[in-house]
Amino acid sequence: MVGLNPSEVPPTTIVKCLGAGIAACIADLLTFPLDTAKVRLQIQGESPAAQSVQYRGVLGTVLTLVRTEGPRSLYSGLVAGLQRQMSFASIRIGLYDSVKQFYTPDGADHSSITIRLLAGCTTGAMAVSCAQPTDVVKVRFQASVRCGPGSDRKYSGTMDAYRTIAREEGIRGLWKDNFPCHFVSAFGAGFCATVVASPVDVVKTRYMNAPPGRYRSPLHCMLKMVAQEGLTAFYKGFTPSFLRLGSWNVMMFVTYEQLKRALMKVQMLRESPF
Repeated sequence: MVGLNPSEVPPTTIVKCLGAGIAACIADLLTFPLDTAKVRLQIQGESPAAQSVQYRGVLGTVLTLVRTEGPRSLYSGLVAGLQRQMSFASIRIGLYDSVKQFYTPDGADHSSITIRLLAGCTTGAMAVSCAQPTDVVKVRFQASVRCGPGSDRKYSGTMDAYRTIAREEGIRGLWKDNFPCHFVSAFGAGFCATVVASPVDVVKTRYMNAPPGRYRSPLHCMLKMVAQEGLTAFYKGFTPSFLRLGSWNVMMFVTYEQLKRALMKVQMLRESPF
C-alpha cells in the first residue's frame, strides 16, 4: 500500500459497512422531517373520528407539526431511525461487494447481471430482516401525536417501545410487515420507483402503525383503505416521499464516498511503519 492514495486502495468490508452505516445516518438526520411528514400524510384519513389535525402538503404538514407539537416532533423516532439506517445500510450496501464475489464463479472476469441481481436481493433480504424492528418503532413514534407534556404517550423511549411491542403484540409484532411490501420499497430510487412503491409504502406504514386487530393482513389493510378512501389514498405522502428519496440518495452516496476515503486513509496510517 506504500505510495498509494486512499482512493486507489480497495476498501475493506469493515470500511464499507462502517462508511455506509454512518453515511446513511447523516443522510437520515438531514431528511428525517420529510420522512415524518410522509408518515403523517400516509395515515391521515385512516381514523377520521380520532384525528383533529388536518395536514395539507409537505410544507403545510411540517408547519402544522411545528405549530401544534413543537419542532422536536419532526424528529420523533429519530433514534430508531438511526438504528435502522446503521443496520440496513451497513448490510445492504457494505456487504454487497462481498456477497457478489461469493456468487461469482472462480476465474470469471466480471460478475453477470444475474449475479448482481442475486447479490442485491440477498443483501436486501438480510438488511430488511435485521432492520425491521427498528422500522416498526420508528413509524410508531412518527405517527404518534404529541400535544404537550401532559399528553398520553404510549412509549417513554425507544427501548421501552421495543419492550412494549414485544410484550403486548409478541415478538412477531416487531416484524409486523408484509415482506414483499418492504422488499419492493427498499429497492426503489427516483421518481418511477416512488410511483411504483408509494402504494406499497402507504400500506406498510398503516399496517405497522395499526393496533392489534385492526387489520387481519396487509391485503385486508389495502382493501379497507380503498373501500373507505379510494385509490388516491395510495399516494398520500407522495411528494415528501419523492423529495426525501432523491435528497437522501444524493447525501448518502456523496458522504459514503468521502467516508470511505477518510477511513482508508486512517487504516493506511495505522498500518504504516513510519
